[in-house]
Amino acid sequence: MLQLRSPPPATSSPSSAVSFPTLAPRLLPLRRRRRGAGSQLGGKTSSAVRASSAAAPGATEPEVMVEVAHREVARALASLAEARLGARLLPSAVPPDVAEFRSGGGAGNAVGSLDVRRGAPGSTIDFMLQSSLHCKVPNGAIDITSLLIFLNASTDAPHFLMEFIQGSPTSIVVLLDLLPRKDLALHPEYIERYYENTQVDKQREKVEELPQARPYRSRSLFVRSTFSLTAILMSIDCGQGGEGTLEEIVRGQLATAARALLQIWLDSCADHTSEMEEGERENMIKRDQIVRSKSIEVDLTSNLPRMFGPDVADRVIAEIQKAFGVQEA
Repeated sequence: MLQLRSPPPATSSPSSAVSFPTLAPRLLPLRRRRRGAGSQLGGKTSSAVRASSAAAPGATEPEVMVEVAHREVARALASLAEARLGARLLPSAVPPDVAEFRSGGGAGNAVGSLDVRRGAPGSTIDFMLQSSLHCKVPNGAIDITSLLIFLNASTDAPHFLMEFIQGSPTSIVVLLDLLPRKDLALHPEYIERYYENTQVDKQREKVEELPQARPYRSRSLFVRSTFSLTAILMSIDCGQGGEGTLEEIVRGQLATAARALLQIWLDSCADHTSEMEEGERENMIKRDQIVRSKSIEVDLTSNLPRMFGPDVADRVIAEIQKAFGVQEA
């Protein structure tokens, strides 16, 4: 979750030329902008971007959030979730210097955005988090887009997780899952209710059929243990000259799988409340907290400061900790 590592290079695979429809975009807090123009947030130019745009004469122009296909997919799915959840999501209260942030005091090589909407009282929603990161590296750039919708303790239904990690113009790692909140081996009825009856595994099978796809495995054994058996954890590599093919796959098969998974989650999980014994609920809450804390420890505290510097990283991590409901380490 919230992976900040560059995906490992994948082996080259043959590409296919198929036409897929383009998803209509919705603006994220940070978006592609014209040279010299300010990024818009809620109709206003943010102070963070205004400050970062005022580079000294002759200085290198600050990095901007580039538009890539998987961000369009994430925006479309976020819009779908917001439309369905409606008043169950509170307005975002993320401060401007976290909603949009960049490295190097505004002139660095990394730029990011974060939006968190908490669940309304009485709903099953804990929070919905959207984030985008773009970082220039010596051999190119890394672009990461995340959409997480986590539920609270009124239900044991799985969380929704989607992340795209693009390390080159021709390759991407995709993480899609209904993130389980119980030990699946101890609760076969949980597998049946949320994974077998919903036929969610069909989406993984479809993505696996792509000739450019191969399994992706996190270096962290703990991270691997948190996913379900039906998770889509794939590395897509289209080989040299495969930029167009990758974009088609992202807008086509990956967008279709992500939308189907989100629809299953909205229909089968988002509105589900669970009768649980107190001990069972306490165990679930403990599991949730461990997963959230470890996610921040493994992925954020070790990597975000290197990308954005300690001051920016501290602000962003603090806001994510607040959303996750975990104490600062």
